[in-house]
Amino acid sequence: MKALLALPLLLLALVVTGCSDEDNTPSTDGNTNGTEIEVGGGDALQWGDGGYGVVLAHGAVFDAASWERQAAAIADQGATVIAVEDIAPESIAAAVAKLQNDGHADVALVGGSAGADAILQLASQQPDLSDQLVLLSPNRVVDGLGGEPKLFIASEDEPVANVSQQLADSSPGDDNVVILLPGSAHGQNIFAGENADAALDAILQRLAN
Repeated sequence: MKALLALPLLLLALVVTGCSDEDNTPSTDGNTNGTEIEVGGGDALQWGDGGYGVVLAHGAVFDAASWERQAAAIADQGATVIAVEDIAPESIAAAVAKLQNDGHADVALVGGSAGADAILQLASQQPDLSDQLVLLSPNRVVDGLGGEPKLFIASEDEPVANVSQQLADSSPGDDNVVILLPGSAHGQNIFAGENADAALDAILQRLAN
């Protein structure tokens, strides 16, 4: 189902999640800061030890630790989460291989901006690698993606907002969803604004499926 979630639904989600940061912060019973590990010869951070695998790839001006709040929340709902420091496709693939070798049959790839682009490059080369894709503000359209479920999140007024819809429309699979949030924040900067909780909630719901 290729879908564009309407603004009224997004506003409703914001109302449901509440207004204060204190009320909206997900439970983070695990290590919020993550555990330092090595993946494919590079540095990475790991949260949780659940059965589902998730690899996070940050944007160009961010680092692995920038995912702390989101990674801890994802881990809390039953995942093992690895945030790579090097966002080259090879490093992301190495993180997937580690999770799979550790017994995680299904691994989702989550990325923001440059990290989303690296995931798209990897997924176009290995379309059967991941269980699903969750991408914030991808910057370019690629061919060769697989039929795995895909969630694209962007801000409606950012310059690359249309890329998410183009990817959803052109990619195989019947579960390609686009969420356009109010404003112009790009990539992980969405988590620094008023739409942070709506974005995180959408990611958590998707990864829980």
